[in-house]
Amino acid sequence: MQGHEYKQSWFTNYKKERVEIMIPSKDEAFKLLNEAYDMNPGPWREHSIVVAECAYKIAKECIDMDVDKAYILGLLHDIGRRFGVTGLAHVIDGHDYLKDIGYDEAARICITHSFAIKDIKTSIGKDDVSDMDRQRIIDLLNSYQYDDYDRLIQVCDSIAMAQGPVDMEKRMGDVKERYGNYPQSKWDKHIELKKYFEDKMGKRLEQVVEMV
Repeated sequence: MQGHEYKQSWFTNYKKERVEIMIPSKDEAFKLLNEAYDMNPGPWREHSIVVAECAYKIAKECIDMDVDKAYILGLLHDIGRRFGVTGLAHVIDGHDYLKDIGYDEAARICITHSFAIKDIKTSIGKDDVSDMDRQRIIDLLNSYQYDDYDRLIQVCDSIAMAQGPVDMEKRMGDVKERYGNYPQSKWDKHIELKKYFEDKMGKRLEQVVEMV
């Protein structure tokens, strides 16, 4: 079942008890992640923690980035997986879930982490959304002006495996092997973003994030 199909009844009362702060605390983000893992266990939880740790380390080398925000967004980028083993659906489910509990700023990372290029055709994996949700994803992508937090999680997602960070091309190759494709434009954009952060940090990524 996709998240938007039942949210109204459960989230209405939950939202009444919340203050709209746009992004949760680190403790709250871990609570949300662990609850999601209980609903749908899998290596995606450890992957999310690796993304968060990498985001923290890179943000720490960038004088204009908030390390806690980077970490929290890393924890939550795949939160849509709480609703089951899905493909494209996890991005819109995660967005709707976080938005419905008041975390609008965090909600966008659920969409943007999968689209270094704003083209839904670059999605990898099962196309398991309705026509309406597909259009919603497209509209959301078109409405966003990417910032360095979007770019950061895109980079970290492209190096993070459950056991730890790995060389970007190794990680993307693993995805390509598992899903049977990896759009070249997306591959090239991730390499470009890696260089962007290396220039921003004045260091190679491998000097900041220890690869396994």
